[in-house]
Amino acid sequence: MRLYIAEKPSLGRAIADALPGPQQSGEGFIHLGNGDVVSWCIGHLFEQASPECYDPQFKRWQWQTLPIIPQRWQLKPRPSSQRQLAVLRKLMREADELVHAGDPDREGQLLVDEVIEALWPAGRRPPPVWRCLISDLNPPAVRRALTQLRANQEFSALSQSALARSRADWLYGINMTRAYTLLARQTGSERLLSVGRVQTPVLGLVVRRDHAIANFISRDYYEVEAEITVDAIAFKAKWSPSDACSPWQDEEGRILSRALADNVVSRITGQPAEVVAAQQKLGNQLPPLPYNLSSLQIDASKQLNLSAQQTLDICQQLYERHKLITYPRSDCRHLPQGQFDDRHELLATLSRLLPDLAPAVAMANHELKSAAWNDHKVTAHHAIIPTVNAKRVLSLSAEAIALYRMIARQYLMQFYPPQRYRDTELKLQIAGGLFIARGREILDSGWRVLYPARTPISTDAIASLPLLAKGTRLFCQQGHRLDKQTEPPKPFTEASLLAAMTGIARYVTDPDLKTILRDTDGLGTEATRAGILELLIARRFLQREGKVLRSSETGRALIAALPQEVTLPDMTAYWERSLALIEHRERVYSDFMVPLEQQLTELIREARLGREQLAGLLANVEREPVHNSRRRTTRKGHVAGRKRAASAGNTRSRQRMRRPVQEQSVIG
Repeated sequence: MRLYIAEKPSLGRAIADALPGPQQSGEGFIHLGNGDVVSWCIGHLFEQASPECYDPQFKRWQWQTLPIIPQRWQLKPRPSSQRQLAVLRKLMREADELVHAGDPDREGQLLVDEVIEALWPAGRRPPPVWRCLISDLNPPAVRRALTQLRANQEFSALSQSALARSRADWLYGINMTRAYTLLARQTGSERLLSVGRVQTPVLGLVVRRDHAIANFISRDYYEVEAEITVDAIAFKAKWSPSDACSPWQDEEGRILSRALADNVVSRITGQPAEVVAAQQKLGNQLPPLPYNLSSLQIDASKQLNLSAQQTLDICQQLYERHKLITYPRSDCRHLPQGQFDDRHELLATLSRLLPDLAPAVAMANHELKSAAWNDHKVTAHHAIIPTVNAKRVLSLSAEAIALYRMIARQYLMQFYPPQRYRDTELKLQIAGGLFIARGREILDSGWRVLYPARTPISTDAIASLPLLAKGTRLFCQQGHRLDKQTEPPKPFTEASLLAAMTGIARYVTDPDLKTILRDTDGLGTEATRAGILELLIARRFLQREGKVLRSSETGRALIAALPQEVTLPDMTAYWERSLALIEHRERVYSDFMVPLEQQLTELIREARLGREQLAGLLANVEREPVHNSRRRTTRKGHVAGRKRAASAGNTRSRQRMRRPVQEQSVIG
């Protein structure tokens, strides 16, 4: 009997529907007409064991037990998974062949591998295990995936990478959280100060940005613009200061002297101008690639005001329940070449489900093949796109329809030509000074007809500028001084913080690491970034102020107390790079874990030695613990809420004072 193990029930049912009937459903499985069986996990069925499972003394949070580094790692079943584990254990006894149908990513690979390793009968010869990669729950796509099974062993490195990530997060989160929570207790606070390899550098980004804004001192600076005329031609050119002006410039080349700017204005007004250089070149901008999750979350935040978590939740519904889009937790923005053959059906589906896009579908060039289709850039999953033959969108919420339309439009752009433009640049000499004018003429809007409100290609070029021959004589009608002020950095929004997490190389200080990471790895993964932001907000390290995210007093105190290396993205970016090398078989598990354990031991030693000084830095941490959002404390200190939670809530509150939260939730 062949046993298919899916990651979730919805995927299991989609697999069963694509296989021979008749079906006979049982509790946690589906029997197929040919005798095979489809079953499933319910997300992770196992989790890393808590510290006290290794030694009872670890239940108490105390310095002398740190760092906690297991010699033999243990997994334990999640409390909610016992029934499904029993189903899978029984089915495995009867199976002689397995098909791994976890989600097509690192975590999905490990999730099912853990189940197979834990439940396969001891002493029995391991069975053949196949890997099925499903990114689209529609029956044709599922059937196609089922005909393209690969040996599960091909993905062992992916599983090892996920295992290293899971254990490293446990080690780092458990030990660093205990250490800094113990430090906070020296100040009288009972707050949980969670520290994680992703959440803490993200918090550090916001804290440093908030400090930069708070300490920013605005400075006046000046620009000079020349109003140029000749016959019927009129345009403006901006002064480009020479090296002789450097004593009056800041580090970014801005003129700080008003007198100097006024002098230039008086010298050029009413003076002849001569073209000393002129060039013109054609350019084009390709359509943006289809979405991955982060790029979709960023655009959804800007256009629909959705949080990253809301976007992920809606996408999950569009994928699992409605089967309208492909696998949403993708980090890839490319498509396999074979999917180009689906374009006619897919575009017809979009035209039917989104009538407002029907005219754009009709104008699309179905034979145009953008850079999105590239087998070399597709790994276990591909970009998020609509599915073929999807049924309807009528039952969706307004937000879900809007998100589906964004995904559909991004796919449709792949069948539109690039935007074409012509750039012109003139360099003028006026009274011995150099002035530059730039213009851009749009020749063909291309894909931008689908998204006219998008940010223009260039913001410093005028709409049209004639190409004048070198030596052409012009006239400066008037010079103008433009009074400006330096502006502080903008506070992070959810969209800009997500962009920072995906483009983390910009914030990495190590030059070598910056080079390696540019355009490759980010901070966290597509699947975890939304959760990290929500966790930081729930723990009150970050707070929302409209669209803006700002650090709290507690968040700033924690970053001040932690070693700088922990608060910068360099270490986490290095982790992600190392995990990717394991995934691609360029490193092994121990190459990553052994140095990590050594680093962690040193971090804990430094925290223990500097306890008094570090505790002082945590003096501004809020005193009260973070309560479950479903309950609130009244003025009398009683727990208010539903009656059925009252007594348990009081018990949990007392437990929280000793051991603030379940430690699995501090990881990440």
